[in-house]
Amino acid sequence: MLGLQNLPASVLQAGAIFLSIVIEALPFVLIGSLISGFIEVYVTPDRVHQALPQNRFLRILFGTFIGFIFPSCECGIVPIVNRLLEKKVPTYTAIPFLATAPVINPIVLFATFTAFGNSIKFALYRALGSILVALVLGLFLGFIRTDSIVKETAIPLHEHHFSHLTGWKKVGQALVQSIDEFFDTGRYLIFGCLFASLVQVYIPTSILTKIGHNPITAILLMMLLAFLLSLCSEADAFIGSSLLATFGFAPVMAFLVIGPMIDIKNLIMMKHSFKTSFILQFISIISVVIVLYCLVLGGI
Repeated sequence: MLGLQNLPASVLQAGAIFLSIVIEALPFVLIGSLISGFIEVYVTPDRVHQALPQNRFLRILFGTFIGFIFPSCECGIVPIVNRLLEKKVPTYTAIPFLATAPVINPIVLFATFTAFGNSIKFALYRALGSILVALVLGLFLGFIRTDSIVKETAIPLHEHHFSHLTGWKKVGQALVQSIDEFFDTGRYLIFGCLFASLVQVYIPTSILTKIGHNPITAILLMMLLAFLLSLCSEADAFIGSSLLATFGFAPVMAFLVIGPMIDIKNLIMMKHSFKTSFILQFISIISVVIVLYCLVLGGI
């Protein structure tokens, strides 16, 4: 105890923020890992392809909107998407799901509605922004970048078959797969949370607010702030509402749309599985679409 009391206040603050982010994120990583494990055992590639539409554009739409009934927080979405890609789900279906699932699910939309004084406007425009981003990503992956976006080292050398298992043995194997996924993903989450906590303590937000005077810089600053804070999508709307008076509608919308798609912990988890070239394209496409979308909103 004496040792902790002698630590600088900033270190104690960073530690408290780190623990709060970890405690907030870990349950969703666990849920994502459980879903991933059960997908691995119960969902075969044949079943996946039977469920998907035949048309490429319809598959993009499928991936964009399936998050409404198959939701996941951004803290747990990466392991689910990794597993879907292993099951030969097309990238132009899986990546739009990664973009929209943490935003368009009913829990996040209701939290957004509540945070802004029961205003449907913010929930609606947040959902529309994420859908627009997902469609652009899907079109890019469906018609422009058609090569693999996954690291070769992240692809399993062989497909596991669990069809011979029955009953509780199958459930047990799904839990084993979930535990492996949880510890594999969790270590990257910890590094991301640590970095996010240090950024929050040692980069004063007052510096950011002072230079956000025109619409474009305000939008860019709020996008940067969303990245640095790395908030959970169930909670970020309440932070966004507190910034509304300072920055205005369009910059806050940029904060709400980009936060669940690009944050520190997510990028570190993605770096484990996806090629660097794709991650850079992912960040660039999302950023450009959100800036243009919010500039249009600012002019309405």
